[in-house]
Amino acid sequence: MQNRREFFKISAAGALGAIVLGSQGFKSAAINRKSFGVGLQLYTIRDAMTSDTLGTLKKVSDLGYKNLELASYSNGKFYGFAPKEFKKIIKDLGMEAISSHSAVESKGITIETAKIMADAHAQLGVKYCIQPWIEPVDRTIEKYKKMIGDWNKVGKIMKEVGIQFGYHNHNFEFANINGVVPYFDVFLPEMDKDLITMELDLFWASKAGQDPVAMFNKYPGRFQLLHFKDMKTKQAPFYEVIKDDITCVGCGVIDFKTILKSKQVAGVKYTFVEDDNQGNGKPFEALESSINNLTTKIL
Repeated sequence: MQNRREFFKISAAGALGAIVLGSQGFKSAAINRKSFGVGLQLYTIRDAMTSDTLGTLKKVSDLGYKNLELASYSNGKFYGFAPKEFKKIIKDLGMEAISSHSAVESKGITIETAKIMADAHAQLGVKYCIQPWIEPVDRTIEKYKKMIGDWNKVGKIMKEVGIQFGYHNHNFEFANINGVVPYFDVFLPEMDKDLITMELDLFWASKAGQDPVAMFNKYPGRFQLLHFKDMKTKQAPFYEVIKDDITCVGCGVIDFKTILKSKQVAGVKYTFVEDDNQGNGKPFEALESSINNLTTKIL
């Protein structure tokens, strides 16, 4: 009888605890974050990936990230691993490589080199390969046009192996150069829309004073990928790559929910969290905040 009474006391205490926790506590515990398909651009944790690739990928998986965008391709390998080897590593962790950042420099790329890059990415099984950056010395109208010509060629080679080539912006592409705004007057018109999609970085576009929803409406279907990073403050438009204002997704002033309402118009298929500052020294804490905000408040 004593044991029976103790059992009921414990059961009653458990029930009271459930009431105190409320439904939100159980809801949070029950969330399967991977079911949301949140992506991560691994440039966000580049130092950790360099020091401990396997351990870092395990942490990313444990946080609930499902899709990955890579940021380390060189000579047919990804983070030092052969494509099929890296693919198995992340598959075993319940993740998938959707995209990869791999720059085509302004000096151009040979057909042979482009095919090697395309074949390596095809073996990895990604759906996208993205041009992520343009060096300051190459930010002229003439060089932009030359590079886009090269990217169209690379995009065709990528298409032949089932991969979509793309371009990731910062804010400098929106700066007016003698009456020409490169993103709108050169990039979008001269990129073959069937060969090159846009990966719109919402932070950098916002810092350049752009309205993503207005962009989607003007250029429907051109934005298959989005980068999610938040900004602490609204500022006057600027075009230098200054990263001080970056914060975790949902911790700043960008209205991601409103932007996502137009994702079908934009043609969005995948989204990736990115933090150029690596969480200001606390990358995994920032990644936790971003995925928590996305899965409980935004998506």
